Amino acid sequence: MSGYDFDLFTIGAGSGGVRASRRAAGFGARVAIAEQRFLGGTCVNIGCIPKKLFSYAAHFKTDLKDARGYGWSFEQPTFDWRTLLEAKNREVERLNGVYGDLLNQSGVELIRGRAKVTGPHTVEVDGRTFTSRYILVATGSSPTVPEIEGAEHCITSDDAFFLDRLPERVVVVGGGYIAVEFASIFNGLGVDTTVVYRGDRVLKSFDKDLGHFLAEQMTRRGVRFRFNTEIQKIERDGTACNCVTSGNERLPCDTVLYATGRRPNTAGLGLESVGVALAPNGAVMVDKAFRTAQASIYAVGDVIHRVQLTPVALAEGMLVADSLFNRGAEHMDYSGIPTAIFSHPNVGTVGLSEEQAIACGYQIDVYRSVFTPLKHTVSASGDKVLLKLIVDSKSDRVLGVHMVGDDAGELLQGFAVAIKCKATKAQFDATVGIHPTIAEEFVTMRTKVGA
Repeated sequence: MSGYDFDLFTIGAGSGGVRASRRAAGFGARVAIAEQRFLGGTCVNIGCIPKKLFSYAAHFKTDLKDARGYGWSFEQPTFDWRTLLEAKNREVERLNGVYGDLLNQSGVELIRGRAKVTGPHTVEVDGRTFTSRYILVATGSSPTVPEIEGAEHCITSDDAFFLDRLPERVVVVGGGYIAVEFASIFNGLGVDTTVVYRGDRVLKSFDKDLGHFLAEQMTRRGVRFRFNTEIQKIERDGTACNCVTSGNERLPCDTVLYATGRRPNTAGLGLESVGVALAPNGAVMVDKAFRTAQASIYAVGDVIHRVQLTPVALAEGMLVADSLFNRGAEHMDYSGIPTAIFSHPNVGTVGLSEEQAIACGYQIDVYRSVFTPLKHTVSASGDKVLLKLIVDSKSDRVLGVHMVGDDAGELLQGFAVAIKCKATKAQFDATVGIHPTIAEEFVTMRTKVGA
């Protein structure tokens, strides 16, 4: 691999880029990674980690309320936004340091600055040119805001982590996982929260029961939903805003958060000029081995716009490093990837939805259970849980496991293993449940509810 400055030059020090770089270095490759902003990418800085911390913070009001049913009494609780921001900033700063240490310990050279691909084997970073046998693009994605009148008055999820003050009223536009997560966070922190979505249910890419049930439970907690509604423009009214709908209705608020999609970060990277094909949305086009149309250039993570999840980017990065420097497998198995949505309540899902199973040609049996968890029989909150199994009626294989309820993400991880192992409904039924838990219901459901 002589003749180049590096064997692998990675652009972007997010989850996928860092994992690929460290793994490649572990195989003896000479590796550099360029980053113009922060280490850890979206997940560590403006995504998974700070969002989960905000989600924890937003839970305490409900937890304190539930505690009264168990005999606890409290003075009126108060919340300080600045304290939460500072705690979040400290943790994010700590993790940036961890990522820096990991790169250094792995022997990966960190180059600060904006990188641009100038050839099949050359990268320029702020005027300096480096050569590399392979180039890996792992620049992630960013939230988008539609081009409507008054769009400059909106914020995105990126901005929500740095608000100077907590708004009293917020309108969240969108119906995907980011929208329902931030709506839950704001609502849990005491903000008057309205979700506006052009569709008829949230989480349209997931099993239909999940979106309907989640909206019901969030409504019980005080979130308002406006379905089949679009925002035409946003008017500034002093320090407040008015969201003008397609029906010419005005929704007053202090903050408008748009969560209507993300765009791969490929602008200005120079990829088109070296023969790398991009999709209409800017995503890097790659084959099963994550190779672009330019054989020496690869891409992983959100920038290829396949499955935008941190663990997926990590897996993709490892596969690239293994295939280039360790003769490993080249292909990623995207089936059975579990997903958690940290709304209130949580959503957890793995495998096929009811709609996907039918579209794939399966004849299915559906098992569905809605009940009040033991915790809330005493808390008197009225919160309920939805559990759902999708089963192939011919093979008895469990195709999908879905849940809406507290700690769904923690609970579904184990069932993801079962899905990956192609477990059958008979094997679920033969498993002894842990009593009394929510999870045991997954192995005790016996009555089919339809298909």
